[in-house]
Amino acid sequence: MANIGSMKSLPISARFWVAGLVAAILVLASEATRVALWLRADVSHLGVVEWLAAFATGTLFDVVTAAFLVMPLVIWLALAPDRVARHPLWRAATLAAVFAATFVALLLPVAEWLFWDEFGGRFNFIAVDYLLYTHEVLGNIWESYPVGRLLAGIALLATIVVVVLARVLWRWAGAGVAPRHRTAMAGAFVALVAGCVWQVDSDLKGRMHSDASRELAGNGVFEFFAANRRSELSYDRHYATLPLGEALGLVRDEMGPADWVSRDAAQGVERRVKPQGGEKRLNVVLVSVESLGAEFLGAYGDARGLTPNLDRLARESLWFSNVYATGNRTVRGLEALALALPPTPGQSIVRRPHNDKLFSLGSVFEDKGYGVIFAYGGYGYFDNMNAFFDANDYRVVDRGAIPGDRARFANAWGVADEHLYEQVIAEIDRDKATHPDKPVFVHVMTTSNHRPYTYPAGRIDIPSGSGRDGAVKYTDYAIGRLIEGARGRPWFDDTVFVITADHGANARGTSRIPVDKYRIPVLVYAPKHVAPRRIERLMSQIDVAPTLLGLLDFDYYNKFFGRDVLHSDPAGDRAFVANFQTLGYLRGDRYVVLQPKRKVETFGRNGAGDIAGLVADAAATREAMAFYQVASHVFRSGLYRDEEQVPPASRRAGEPTQAVALMPSR
Repeated sequence: MANIGSMKSLPISARFWVAGLVAAILVLASEATRVALWLRADVSHLGVVEWLAAFATGTLFDVVTAAFLVMPLVIWLALAPDRVARHPLWRAATLAAVFAATFVALLLPVAEWLFWDEFGGRFNFIAVDYLLYTHEVLGNIWESYPVGRLLAGIALLATIVVVVLARVLWRWAGAGVAPRHRTAMAGAFVALVAGCVWQVDSDLKGRMHSDASRELAGNGVFEFFAANRRSELSYDRHYATLPLGEALGLVRDEMGPADWVSRDAAQGVERRVKPQGGEKRLNVVLVSVESLGAEFLGAYGDARGLTPNLDRLARESLWFSNVYATGNRTVRGLEALALALPPTPGQSIVRRPHNDKLFSLGSVFEDKGYGVIFAYGGYGYFDNMNAFFDANDYRVVDRGAIPGDRARFANAWGVADEHLYEQVIAEIDRDKATHPDKPVFVHVMTTSNHRPYTYPAGRIDIPSGSGRDGAVKYTDYAIGRLIEGARGRPWFDDTVFVITADHGANARGTSRIPVDKYRIPVLVYAPKHVAPRRIERLMSQIDVAPTLLGLLDFDYYNKFFGRDVLHSDPAGDRAFVANFQTLGYLRGDRYVVLQPKRKVETFGRNGAGDIAGLVADAAATREAMAFYQVASHVFRSGLYRDEEQVPPASRRAGEPTQAVALMPSR
């Protein structure tokens, strides 16, 4: 080690070279990450100009991020008086801080690689959300990857770096600095970082021409904090809009002829649905299967034989074969199935404030005298599911309510699907034993078709934990068990089973939505009540609720944006597909994309549904803008609140909400 006397010849700012060295390590690690990602098959096709632009932009993000991350170290170095800085314990603590920073710098490339592998991009709002749920996420990571060996290897590399640099770091850490210079250095650095963070925006990547180059240009840490800052987006502030009255009128026109509650479009879209037949008070079991993209089903042409039960059900069910999920997250699927509302930008409503007492599929069933249940195989605090459904007329049953002797297999995400279905059957049995004539609606959310893809042994011919194919086949096996288990119950003949998905398996979150990966199945199975046939009309996930209520011939006041596809004009068929910031609208051979900064693009679609080049279509563009704008407006303004199923005049007059008008006699 150098002695104190040798330090006097060092420049006055030498102590801060420690922070500079750490910043350099962070930048180099980020650049190495970018090179590694560029070598991936899904990125390496970039041309030279695009590659250079991505690396130039990315380097700017890397430098700003490194400056932000080393700011605490700069302050630490500036706060220490010279006599403290010369103490061996303080210098040892500084070396420990350098080790920690180096460990993080080496860990981030590994984390980014694995995240890209799963979600097709840099850290984004999904990473922000997942940090809140350490049990599920850390458990999933531990079960999916050799975490111990990875961490040990990273720690070894960080140790080697620090050992190699120990002598010079020890010398720099103890260098003397005048108090006024320490204060000036710290203040100037903090101001510089604040200015950079304020001026450098993630939207700089928008100048890139492709998703791959935009993602390559990013920096994972920078994107993480940018996503956290943009967790909710104001539609009116960031997206193209129409005058509100015009937008509301256009949405009403697109919904078709209706018995509107109010002639004033500013009152929203509530209308009376009055079917011709009498109401069918059937039990309903709605199953949203984790990540069940249509591409896995043999009914859609897959030749791997992963879904024999679902393929049989497709033949025996009312099969809606051209349905698109609204998003690429479970909470988006739950939002669409429960609220039948187009996806508003930012977080799912399931995760937002003021999401209680909303108009929902559950609220309609509850007002019709049903027992209403939400059943989830994991712990429902994840993604705010318990709180959302509990506040919207559902009784929640999650992993905590499943007895240990029934939950015989579980992983980080939840119990195996077969055990969840056993619990659902038990819940229906219990309700029927108490109230034999009271129908039941259960919305089930599964977990098994998710990394780490583990399930009970001996169920299928693919070993547990070996990949997505096995998880899909096990999911199919469990659905077969659900149907057969229910078939022996006295309530089976009067039950409608709706099998669908929360989202596709490969619908990753980039600005260009992979529309083909958003396609999901919807199967309605009720042998005694619903005749098998295939419906190929274009549908959105938000159409499931009103179509289901239409099958039951429900008479109700309706605020859903979804359509009863079986009782509506095919000319109005459309679908909504979105991710965190990009909002897509499918209508005929048009695909409209809405993005922040009021950017709007309209593309053509060929006969196979593939996206073609840019086209001009003012009508489709206005429709897309109107639907998304009005959906955001009704939620934000409180127009999507739940109302009792009684005449609106009674509500406005403050009369008691008696069970008349639309409530069945009992």
